[in-house]
Parts: sequence; structure tokens; C-alpha cells
Amino acid sequence: MSEEVRGSVHWSFWLVGAVALVWNGLGSVNYFIQMTTDSLDAYRAVEQAIITDRPAWATGAFAIAVFGGTVGALLLLLRKAAAIYVFVVSLLGVVATTAHTVSIDAAFGAGELVVIVAMPVAVGAFFIWYAKYAEGRAWIR
Repeated sequence: MSEEVRGSVHWSFWLVGAVALVWNGLGSVNYFIQMTTDSLDAYRAVEQAIITDRPAWATGAFAIAVFGGTVGALLLLLRKAAAIYVFVVSLLGVVATTAHTVSIDAAFGAGELVVIVAMPVAVGAFFIWYAKYAEGRAWIR
């Protein structure tokens, strides 16, 4: 790739791509931590309820959300337009996971609802929007 093409990408593209990779990479690490029963004691009671009562479909949706997001971030950084579609699939995983989370009988505070439910949906939607924005600017193809 020539410097001319690379130079046409705004610096914010690399920043958003790096943030997307870190966000989703941490989500992937969190997935593996939650799959280890020894680590459940470190979680608060409400978080333990989410993890221990999660059915297989919600665990699968969680995996799709975080691993899809990680792949989407890598595709974005590689300047591939397929990142948009992978981010969409990831967001569908986020929505399914959060649907399970709000359906359980746990006492969520307002802050927990924002962090556990609203923020992941908003961040996932932002990554889709930004990837479409980058495609419109011809930063990804």
C-alpha cells in the first residue's frame, strides 16, 4: 500500500479502529473469563446471576457479539468494507445478549442498566455508523 493512499485516511480512523479492537478484545477476554467457573466468585451477585442463569443461546449470542466485534475491528483496521457487515452481526449478538440480561430476575440499578445494557448497544451501533462513514469517505473498500 502506498503512502499516498495511507495518507488519505484521517487519523481518527486509526484511533476509532484501535478503540474498537481494544473494546471488543476486552469483551473476548471477558467471555473466556466467564466460561471459567473458578472466576465467578470475583463477580458481584447481579453479574453472577447473569452468567449462571444464561442459556446456551445467550452464551452463543455473547460469543458472536464479542468475537464478531473483534473480527470487525480487525477488518476495519485492514480497511475492508466487510467490517460493516461483521459489526452488524456483532450488534445482533449484543442485542440478543442484552435481551436475556434484562429478562432475568435481578435487581439492576440505573448505573448497571446503562453499563450492562445501553452502553454495549450504543458502542456497537457507533462502530457500524463509523464503518459506513469510513466507506463513504473511501477509507475502506
